[in-house]
Amino acid sequence: MATNPIILINRLQVEPANQAALLALLQQNIDTVIRTLAGWRRTRLIAAPDGSAVIIYSEWDSPAAVETMRADPRMQAYFPQILALARFDAMSGELAFSAERENALA
Repeated sequence: MATNPIILINRLQVEPANQAALLALLQQNIDTVIRTLAGWRRTRLIAAPDGSAVIIYSEWDSPAAVETMRADPRMQAYFPQILALARFDAMSGELAFSAERENALA
């Protein structure tokens, strides 16, 4: 039986001129580091249409998986690169409520 994921949300504020570079850096990080980590389930990047922000939505198996990710030396190497482009706020939690339309993709 699958357990509810731990949801990690990061809001990165970025200058519009740097949004594309930030997205490319985050995608590279997901492809080369995040995908290899135990406990990772999925990540979605959401770009503000005006270029001012990027939201990282990711799901993990447990709080321990999130801490392991944050402590990974490969991940640590990305943090200064990300901070050179954006400021960010992070939060994590468990799903409290979800609703969706049946056949939403139909």
